This record gives sequence, structure tokens and C-alpha cells, in this order.
Amino acid sequence: MINQVILVGRLTRNPEMSSTPQGTPFAQITLAVNRSFRNHNGEIEADFVHCILWRKAAENTCKYCRKGSVLGITGRLQTRNYESREGKRTYITEVVAESVRFLSSRPQSVSTEEKKEESVSVGV
Repeated sequence: MINQVILVGRLTRNPEMSSTPQGTPFAQITLAVNRSFRNHNGEIEADFVHCILWRKAAENTCKYCRKGSVLGITGRLQTRNYESREGKRTYITEVVAESVRFLSSRPQSVSTEEKKEESVSVGV
């Protein structure tokens, strides 16, 4: 079986770091990915894809990327579900990132010390 996803898109908001109860860092992001065709009005639409980043990939993305940053993500598609407080079953489909590449330049707010770091491509 094959379950591989490759995306290039822009962050819809600044990424925020979270951690599991066991202390494992993660970040949930949304990428706006343009479609490869125009709609009946001649406009290019976008899909908004939810992604989850783990460990160092999450830490570096939160450190170096901001809303509008272009990311390349390779990962796998995952579906999960849970029951809401109202008793309704909710399904979630997301991409679990296996590697993340930063494809746009660093934001101006990054300090000189951080610019010296080499790693702009992170794997999980």
C-alpha cells in the first residue's frame, strides 16, 4: 500500500508550539495549496490542508516560519475520529509530516544568531 502526500503551500497563520502530556512537541498548521486549474470565473482556488508536525520539525517551523511562509511537506494522510460532547461523531483528515522544507526566505524578525544556523530543512 502507498500513502504518500507531497504539498507546497503557504501557512495560513503563524505556527504555534504545543506538546503532548508526555512532553513531545508538535504543531498543527494549515497550508493553503493552490489548485492546478481555474474555476468557471477564471480564478485559481486553494485547498486548506491541515498538517501536523512532530518534534524538531515542529520546533524549527515555529521558530523560522510565519503566516505566508512557503513550505514543502512530504508525509502521509491520516484520518481519525472522536465523539463530541454533544455525542456527534467528528472525522478529521490531516497530513502527518515526515519532512518539511522551508521554501521562502526567513522573516525579518529572525535574529542574527538564528541566521547562522544551517538547518532550514528538517526531517522527523
